Amino acid sequence: MTDAGDFGFRSLTIDGFEISDSSDCYVIAEVGHNHQGSLTQAMLLFEAAAKAGAHAVKLQKRENRTLYTRELLDKPYDNENSFGATYGQHRDALEFGKAEYLELKDYAEDLGITFFSTAFDFASADFLADLDMPAYKIASGDLTNTPLLRYVAEIGKPIVFSTGHGTLDDVRRAHETVAEINPDVAILQCTAGYPADWSELDLRVIQTYRDEFPDTIVGFSGHDNGIAIAVAAYALGARIIEKHFTLNRAMRGTDHAFSLEPQGLAKLVRDLKRARMAFGQREKTIYPSEVPAATKMAKKIVARRELPAGHLLTVEDLALKSPGDGMPPYELDRVVGMRLREPLVEDQALTWEMLEPSEEGAGAQVGVRVSRMDGSTVPA
Repeated sequence: MTDAGDFGFRSLTIDGFEISDSSDCYVIAEVGHNHQGSLTQAMLLFEAAAKAGAHAVKLQKRENRTLYTRELLDKPYDNENSFGATYGQHRDALEFGKAEYLELKDYAEDLGITFFSTAFDFASADFLADLDMPAYKIASGDLTNTPLLRYVAEIGKPIVFSTGHGTLDDVRRAHETVAEINPDVAILQCTAGYPADWSELDLRVIQTYRDEFPDTIVGFSGHDNGIAIAVAAYALGARIIEKHFTLNRAMRGTDHAFSLEPQGLAKLVRDLKRARMAFGQREKTIYPSEVPAATKMAKKIVARRELPAGHLLTVEDLALKSPGDGMPPYELDRVVGMRLREPLVEDQALTWEMLEPSEEGAGAQVGVRVSRMDGSTVPA
């Protein structure tokens, strides 16, 4: 497990789970509106996310009548992903109200998974605060919306904000706006393409954020396909991973195609746990599991042929052979020039007890060379 000394200490607690450099990666299953306006489908998504091992499920909350202009609400919205004739009708069809949120909140508690939401506007922030949500997400689109950031920060719950289509100055401003009111904040590297191309993910920005905000948890909100990139993000220091989640990527809606299905989410959680364990410690360690293979494949110093007692050893008298259950090859320089106290048979392993120093061989150890098959020599 990576200890705090490897990265520095930073911590954020969401609903009782402490996220830190030494913790498991906190995985958020972003349901968004992949429930398609169905409470039953939302419950199935919550259940599947919990079974996959995600720490949290997240929805998106909008007060459509005040969030969008009248022109946009009335605009025709006729396409394969539409749930209404106009954009306003489409958004209303996907939006849950208080009754659905209360039922989902209770259901999440029964499942043992944290449930929170993105607040897209002031009214939605109030809606979520009235439900005592344990955390708040701010979407990339509101990275520069300092009034909303300030408003949500004053609620006093942890805030996670994404940084898609933003500059580093935008991120600094958003972090300062929140942190001066509420220090419980996390920053997610994000490229707000749906989906984002591999070359646009810029995972090294995670390291930039960690350097820029040394007391803040940094994470990754991925709009990419698959799970490999999230594990790479974790290795670079991301401790929150947010991935869109669906029951079937072929379902109607813009987010399904790049969302993880239940099996993918379960593999993501599994691989992130494995990555944490694989980090290990900085000290180089020999593990018991390595010993059988090491013994089988390593070499020891043995007699190349029968040798009488009193024989002065030369490099031609010795061979390096497996298994490696005897004197290691790095002792060859010391062995050459010593005298045998007892006779040896071919392939007999040398031990220090059968050797004694000799005045004649005192200088032979320096620059010992091993003969090649072609007669040339190389340093041993």
